[in-house]
Amino acid sequence: MNIDILSVGKIREKYLNEGIKEYSKRLSRYCSLNIMEVDDEKAPEGLSNKEMDIIKSREGERILSKIPTGAYVVALAIEGKQLSSENLSEKLNDIMVEGNSHVVFVIGGSLGLSKDVMKRANMKLSFSKMTFPHQLMRMILLEQIYRAFRIMRNEPYHK
Repeated sequence: MNIDILSVGKIREKYLNEGIKEYSKRLSRYCSLNIMEVDDEKAPEGLSNKEMDIIKSREGERILSKIPTGAYVVALAIEGKQLSSENLSEKLNDIMVEGNSHVVFVIGGSLGLSKDVMKRANMKLSFSKMTFPHQLMRMILLEQIYRAFRIMRNEPYHK
């Protein structure tokens, strides 16, 4: 299976990069992983709703240009469906069984994802009703994908 993590913005924090590197290494046993970044737009405080939509739209165009044709797209969004780790494992397995060999997980910028990206998504996934920094979300997502593969293969996971 090919898995892409497509996110807005770069990660500058060393501790996050180290965690991402570790889970990427662990995942290499289970899938072909590709992490892609698109540039984020400056989003100063006090933006109007229209200005926020413009920023999300610009970021969304960049995101959509990176999604391969035929890929199964999972948008991370607070209004998405919440799954347990076991349910995420089942969902990934179902996606593979249905013949989808390429899954793209999309993480938006600080303002979220554009309407066009949300329309392109085959699934909307929420990790919580809480808001997480999009940089931290990348590491959390990788850990959960790793956990999903371990569950899928009935392998122990204690870390």
